[in-house]
Amino acid sequence: MSSVEVVLGFLEEAEPWWLRSAQFPSKVGGKPAWLSQTGLPSQFDLECEKCGLPMVFLLQVYAPISGQDRSFHRTLFLFCCRTPECYSHNDSRCMKVQASWLIFFTSVFRSQLPRKNEFYSYDPPPDDEPQSVSEEDHNVLSISGVKLCWVCGCPGNKACSRCHTVTYCGRHHQTVHWKHSHKKECLSAEAPTVAASPLLFPESELVIEPEEEGKEWEDGEDAESKGGGEQGSVQRSTDGPSSADTLAEADLEEMALHETEDDKVFQRFKKKIASEPHQVIRYSRRGCPLWVSSNHVPSEEEIPSCTCGAERTFELQVMPQLLNSLCVDSIGASIDWGTVVVYTCSVSCNHGNQYCSEFIWKQDFSSDRQTQDKET
Repeated sequence: MSSVEVVLGFLEEAEPWWLRSAQFPSKVGGKPAWLSQTGLPSQFDLECEKCGLPMVFLLQVYAPISGQDRSFHRTLFLFCCRTPECYSHNDSRCMKVQASWLIFFTSVFRSQLPRKNEFYSYDPPPDDEPQSVSEEDHNVLSISGVKLCWVCGCPGNKACSRCHTVTYCGRHHQTVHWKHSHKKECLSAEAPTVAASPLLFPESELVIEPEEEGKEWEDGEDAESKGGGEQGSVQRSTDGPSSADTLAEADLEEMALHETEDDKVFQRFKKKIASEPHQVIRYSRRGCPLWVSSNHVPSEEEIPSCTCGAERTFELQVMPQLLNSLCVDSIGASIDWGTVVVYTCSVSCNHGNQYCSEFIWKQDFSSDRQTQDKET
């Protein structure tokens, strides 16, 4: 992906095998398709900073860096809390991002591998579905042997004390699985059912397309098309402005005086996404984010440098339109954001097979827009 262009992500249905690790997918929901099979985030790394419960996988973006061998394969992983009450206004502690190590209060995880590595073939993956898929893949990473939580797909080596056939990241997810299906299956002769956990988000592929420059709707053009062009436009008198024209101009001047900087930023956001209203992510490494508000925009000092000493720069943002596909609407508290912005190490420093933490910034719509429909 170029560091200057903006690419957009859209959701599409895909076969489950297409979203597995060996295909290097970009996707939303389901369980994470881990890149490196070692050095995965720990249970502590994936706990919500507010409620202490384990977070669940939100999305991952495959974003290799051309010309950098250590980043021939490179994926960003984003996790979030499922507790609606944790989503306080402009508070990022309910989300984490992993790019393949140590976690800060808000972070994303980056994982990267050279082309020649111990987990994947040197050659590109085949486009055809594999002949057979081992059931073991759902609970154990095939090469490293790392055990995964049956509920969320994150590292989990705490086995069920009765049957010892399934493992969990902790007691909370063990309880969820027990109530959902394992109570009936434990100690039975049949293998545990591979069913979607009620905690996981619906799974879809993230399909990437470049943003077309200059495609956003122009207010003037839109107004003309709605008015039917020249024949639909209002004819003005050649003798000067009418009283209606004068009143309209006065109203516009009054509105302009009271238009806040936040209004301008929000209108810019709406105009920018109008031509592609279903975009769920925007990617532009070292580019600029598209803010939804003039409030709660981080200063350079608020974006911490990477532990290697390099600055962190913008790489991608999650759009509010994604919320419509996550099935999280609820009366009262709800999982919510205006945009979620991810900053990563500008040099994509090397940590071997370890997942390293990056920085995430959650911005909400201004308080007077909280009740507006976010699918603009």
